[in-house]
Amino acid sequence: MRARDPGEKHRVSTSLELLFDLCFVVAIGQASLGLRDAVTGGYYVAGVLHFAIVFFSVWWAWMNFTWFASAYDPDDIPYRLTVLVQITGSLILAAGVRRAFDGNDLSVITLGYVVMRIALAGLWLRATRADPVRRRTTLRFAVGVMVCQAGWAGLLFVPDDMRLPGIAALVVAEVSVPVWAQSAGMTPWHPHHIAERYGLFTLIVIGESVASATAAVRTALDEGRGTGALCAVAAGGVLMVFAMWWLYFARPAHTLLASTHRAPGNRFLWAYGHYLIFASAAAVGAGLGVSAYQVVHRTDVAPEVAGAAVAVPAVVFLITVWALHLRPHRRSTGESVPFLCTAVLILLTVFTPVAALPTGILLAVLAVVTTTGGRRLQDG
Repeated sequence: MRARDPGEKHRVSTSLELLFDLCFVVAIGQASLGLRDAVTGGYYVAGVLHFAIVFFSVWWAWMNFTWFASAYDPDDIPYRLTVLVQITGSLILAAGVRRAFDGNDLSVITLGYVVMRIALAGLWLRATRADPVRRRTTLRFAVGVMVCQAGWAGLLFVPDDMRLPGIAALVVAEVSVPVWAQSAGMTPWHPHHIAERYGLFTLIVIGESVASATAAVRTALDEGRGTGALCAVAAGGVLMVFAMWWLYFARPAHTLLASTHRAPGNRFLWAYGHYLIFASAAAVGAGLGVSAYQVVHRTDVAPEVAGAAVAVPAVVFLITVWALHLRPHRRSTGESVPFLCTAVLILLTVFTPVAALPTGILLAVLAVVTTTGGRRLQDG
């Protein structure tokens, strides 16, 4: 398992990586549905908390494999089988999402997560044997991952009132492993490959939002009520999805990643910050579902709550994309003003009858402003 050349030309995602992403859609969809049902049922805090935990397990397992595959990917039979084990773990995790939301049962999710992570630890051990130059780094990854998995397994046996602090501690431990391991030496990775992998996963999460919202609107239409309001939710959702895609891909990510080789801290910030991008994109789909149910009175939540379920994740997505993808490209401070103003206006849509439509319009206008502004700078 030799390290890949970070300067390799025409490096693209493999079919196995695409299959890996596709299978993660199941878990993302379950998390989005769980959040929607929790909010429509009035369990706001618990729903958001469960969603954050479930989505962390999905995102963290996906991200760690993505960076490993960018550094080491022999595409031989043992490697393929190990990746298929990770995919199996993602499906086990997806099967346990409903238990986590309904009964606070994390056993199945933990099992799926541990399966994925132990398989990845095996790949790191294989890299330890094959890459003596980076042996300290790869060994640290393997040890760190396995210790954390022991912690997750042990967490199932602690009292309920100690579980949340334990989860917080293990999350900190998990995100600290790559920082600790890479301090012994950086593993190679390909900027274009990483940018493509993150972009593809962004598309998958946005697409899952479309699917969740469509299912909710279809269910609401079966009620035969609130057709006009449902059309507004659907139109706003379409505009939001289009604008979210436009804004995320407005500037090339690989140029930013190439510049972080000399600043590892910026790379970690970019990689870790995508948790908010991915989670907020998935939460938008849940929010659109809440709005669809609210306008046909399938839930007792207030219109402001339904509006917040759309507006808040949209603002989180907008601000995070601006901070990670667009702000580093800016040539003047004034370029940030439209994003901040749009974020404030989106939050105010909470007090409108159907927040999805004005939110979608605001994001679409911002996409136009960003595009025309960028062209003016290039022409100038």
